[in-house]
Order: sequence, then structure tokens, then C-alpha cells
Amino acid sequence: MKPATAAAKLGILLGAAPEEFQTTPITRDELDALRADPPGWLVHLRRNGPFPRDVVAAKLGVSKSGLARGGLTDPVDADEIGRLLADPPAWLEREREIHRDVLAENARVKAEREEGRS
Repeated sequence: MKPATAAAKLGILLGAAPEEFQTTPITRDELDALRADPPGWLVHLRRNGPFPRDVVAAKLGVSKSGLARGGLTDPVDADEIGRLLADPPAWLEREREIHRDVLAENARVKAEREEGRS
């Protein structure tokens, strides 16, 4: 698979990975080996970042669109996420509320559909 696909499956930012990882196709067996026994660089990236947008969004409890609306478009590391969580700016609080509302609405709609099938 392409390095970008492997990076996404590992939850890391491709540009922060070692050059060899960025330029070499990864087999499924190699991906499984990285998951089972991650090398030091992978452990470091998963713990400290910089993180891809989907991981940042999940850690902050917002959508990827919410990140963009808040102006957070560059990769973010664990320290920056910690600062944002410790002292959340107004945009983050607003986006977290929007995200919670969307998730609740999705759960409500799913429950209604399941109820209709019974």
C-alpha cells in the first residue's frame, strides 16, 4: 500500500515519519508488524505527534470541519493539544458543543430507524 495509506491506518502524520517510511510502499504484513511491535519512532509519533487532523479532532472532541472553522489547519503536537484542553478558547468550546449535538442527533436518528425496523 502507499505510505500515505499506511500512515493513516497507523494514525500518524506521514510528513513526520522517517524518510524511508514516506517513500517505500508498505505490505499488509509490514503494517501488521508495525502495529504488533512498533519501532521507537512510531511510538514517539503516536504519543507526541504531530498528529493528523482526524486524530487532533478526536483528541479535542470536535469535527475536522470544526478545526478548520477554528483556524487550526496546521499539524498539532501533544503539547499544543494539552494547552488547548487546559485553557480552551471560545471557538473550541463552541465546536465541542456543536460536535456533541451532532453526535446526539445521529444517535437519535439511528435509534428511530432501529425502532422502525422492529
